[in-house]
Order: sequence, then C-alpha cells, then structure tokens
Amino acid sequence: MADDQQMPGASDTFISHLVELRNRIMKASAAIIVVFLCLMPWAASIYDALAQPMMAALPAGSKMIATGVITPFLIPVKVTLLVAFIIALPWVLYQAWAFVAPGLYAHEKKLIAPLVISSSLLFVAGVAFCYFLVFGVVFKFVNDFAPASVSVAPDIDSYFGFVMTMFLAFGLTFEVPIVVIVLVRMGLVSVEKLKEIRPYVIVGAFIIAAVVTPPDIMSQMLLAVPLCLLYEVGLWIAPLFVRVTQAPEETA
Repeated sequence: MADDQQMPGASDTFISHLVELRNRIMKASAAIIVVFLCLMPWAASIYDALAQPMMAALPAGSKMIATGVITPFLIPVKVTLLVAFIIALPWVLYQAWAFVAPGLYAHEKKLIAPLVISSSLLFVAGVAFCYFLVFGVVFKFVNDFAPASVSVAPDIDSYFGFVMTMFLAFGLTFEVPIVVIVLVRMGLVSVEKLKEIRPYVIVGAFIIAAVVTPPDIMSQMLLAVPLCLLYEVGLWIAPLFVRVTQAPEETA
C-alpha cells in the first residue's frame, strides 16, 4: 500500500522533469531560430566569408561552382544555421545548466560548470584555429599541387562538407584537455599513467593527423602538434581540478 501511495508522487515528479526539459529545449531552439532569421538576409555574405580561405588560394577571377539545382540556396542556409547555433550557444548552454543545476550538490556544480564552459570555448577555439591558420596552408598546398592542365573550381557542396569535417576534427582535438581532466577526476586513470603513455599519444596524434588532413606535412603538423600540447595542458590542469572539485567526504 505504501508503494502505491508513493507512485503518484514519483510519476508527477517525472512528468514535471519532462515538462521542464521540454521548456528548456524550446527556449534554446527559439533562440537559434531567432538568430537564424535575423542572419538570413546576409546568408550569401556569410557563405562568402566561409569560402574566403579557398578563394584566396584560387587564381584571380576564379569562382566556385554549384552543380545542384537548389544548392546555391541550400548551402548558404546550412552555413547560416550553423553560425546561428554558435552565436546562440551561450544561451543553449545556460538552458542545459539551468535544467541540471537544481539536482546537483555544491561540489558537483563546481565540477560541471567549468567543464561545460571550457569545453565550449575550446571547441570554438579549435574551429577558429582551423579557419584562420590551417585552411590557408591546406588550400594553398592543394592549388599549388594541381597540374597546369586542371582548372580548379571547387563545388560549394563538396567544399561545405570538407570544411565541416575539418572544423569537427580540430574542434574535437581542442577537447583533449577536457578528456584528460574527466578521466583523472573520475578515477579511471591516474596522471602518472597518462604520463607513461605519452609516447603512444604522440604517435597516435600524428596518425590521426595523417588520416584527417590532406597529405602535406604542414597541415598534419598543424593538427598533431596542438593535440600533443593540449594533452600536456590536460596533464597539468587535471590535479588542480581534482583538488578544487572534491566533495567534503573525499577531502576528509
């Protein structure tokens, strides 16, 4: 009988959590949509900004091509939607934080908030590093390597796919310190063990760079070297983070 009396309360709590989650998702989605609609008049200019590294590497007067019927419209819309998501990201993260924060202890809030904020900033930093530095090197190498008998005119759909792949690769690469910190904080592996496997991490970084980037040594170095450096940053910060976010019973 006691279980039957408790069930309605538990069900109400579960439904209230679902309603709260729905409201948070709707608020986050609304922010993205509003920013997207505000940016839509400049969708073509936003795509031009994304294409600028490639256009700078092409011969003067060259342009990209669009082979699909609606591709000249669809690709700028996709790019604008992604930009809108990045602009609205602080509000989206706040909604996620507001949903989970009431159920966290004080030491857990110290653990989650810095990770959410720093991981977002690191991902954006990786995308910016790729756009402002790596693309210039990669596109110049590709176009300089092209035979004189070939007219380089990239398709905007293929270019968009390549750019998104590179953005994702460098964004995830810049998350390495977060991965190291989480592994150490959860007790899955010690800092000393991570230092022991450092040579394997370096080899793995160059293998990943060789797979993801074009086959020139410079672009591979631009991915592998930051990955190794960020791994070292994670090893340095992890012990500090563990001490700051310890629960009272762990400290005792």
